[in-house]
Amino acid sequence: MAARRALFRLPLRASSSAALRNGAAASRYASSLASAGAQPKWAATAVLPAQWRLLGKRAGGQTRWYSSELGVAKEYKFDDVKQLSEKPDENVQLIDVREPQEYANGHIPTALNIPVTTQPDALFLSPEEFEDRFGFAKPATDKGVIFYCKAGVRSATMAQLAINAGYKDVGEYKGSYMDWEKNGGKAEKP
Repeated sequence: MAARRALFRLPLRASSSAALRNGAAASRYASSLASAGAQPKWAATAVLPAQWRLLGKRAGGQTRWYSSELGVAKEYKFDDVKQLSEKPDENVQLIDVREPQEYANGHIPTALNIPVTTQPDALFLSPEEFEDRFGFAKPATDKGVIFYCKAGVRSATMAQLAINAGYKDVGEYKGSYMDWEKNGGKAEKP
């Protein structure tokens, strides 16, 4: 156990040869476990999402991971969202990803509330589980969804989650609720 822990306590600025030696040791350890019929969680590649790619080793033995883009959310402006709130489209759903208390203090008319901070798995739930949890039907993956929050950070997160969950038409109101208020959009309260 101590040897396994030591593999992960490398100094951040170790020489690249030391990183390669320790990387080789980790590989040998994982191989020995695999030949014995076991595989540690940290060595299993299935733990990582399929869209992740490994960048090459960097000096100091640091490994960099990044998520490749499966898709990019369309950007919506104030006028687009205002039109949608005044004339709802059955093929597009506006979704507020702020917390319920923020939503209760005012939201864009016609928007549903799916809080990303406390419910990040929401779009990955089955339709039955989703309806039990939120009290309304889960947006269909073949319909458009437009996300907004307070300033655009949480909506970007939810847009990427939606893309990963299989939604085809994903949009993001980057100005979000702050832009809505600034431009004189009317707020609705439940």
